[in-house]
Amino acid sequence: MNQQIVPHYERVKRLIAERVKAGTWGPGDRIASEAELVKALGVSRMTVNRALRELTIEGLLTRVQGVGTFIATAKPQAALFEVRNIAEEIAERGHQHSADVLILAAVAAPAEIAATFAMKPGTKVYHSVLLHRENGLPVQLEDRYVDPRLAKDYLNQDFARQTPYVYLTAIAPISEAEHIIEAVLPAAWERKHLKIDAQEPCLQLTRRTWSGGRPVSHVRLIYPGSRYRLSGRIAPNKS
Repeated sequence: MNQQIVPHYERVKRLIAERVKAGTWGPGDRIASEAELVKALGVSRMTVNRALRELTIEGLLTRVQGVGTFIATAKPQAALFEVRNIAEEIAERGHQHSADVLILAAVAAPAEIAATFAMKPGTKVYHSVLLHRENGLPVQLEDRYVDPRLAKDYLNQDFARQTPYVYLTAIAPISEAEHIIEAVLPAAWERKHLKIDAQEPCLQLTRRTWSGGRPVSHVRLIYPGSRYRLSGRIAPNKS
């Protein structure tokens, strides 16, 4: 009776999973590099790469481009139906939030953004891009457009110290929000900042907010699929 041949990449996956189960590698531990695994296991780099990629998709590993591969911890989650401050969400988990301000400028409004703010395309709007980190690990890329008529001092804020959410909700409390969720493959510049490879899918949350019936913000939030999840709970209306 012929035994089924197990592909090399599957054997590598099983070996890594067994080491995690045995406690050799625990949550947050950095595992051996691709080159080290190739040498130790006597398989090709392509084989190791496929095994690591599939284990990342399955949620066992987290890969940070240019840094290494780590055993995944429980995925942090963001509120799906609420509009919350990511810095508070991270602090509630007992972790440290930090943010890099990549862009903060006045730009000509693209057509979609102009439509949101009921203005002509090319009208000046404020644009910010922030990279949010949890304990140093990139977990969210925030690409936001803001109506300057409601947030005149937006460009003067220090968003490395205070998130746009905190500033905007203070001057224009949210009365209404719209969420659109999609699975996407991020652009090259987004992958670079999030430190993920080209095959990693991401969650994209596009959010528009209003204050007193006036549109305030249009933001696109990108979360690496292996590092974050979105969750929400709806209570049925009993009236």
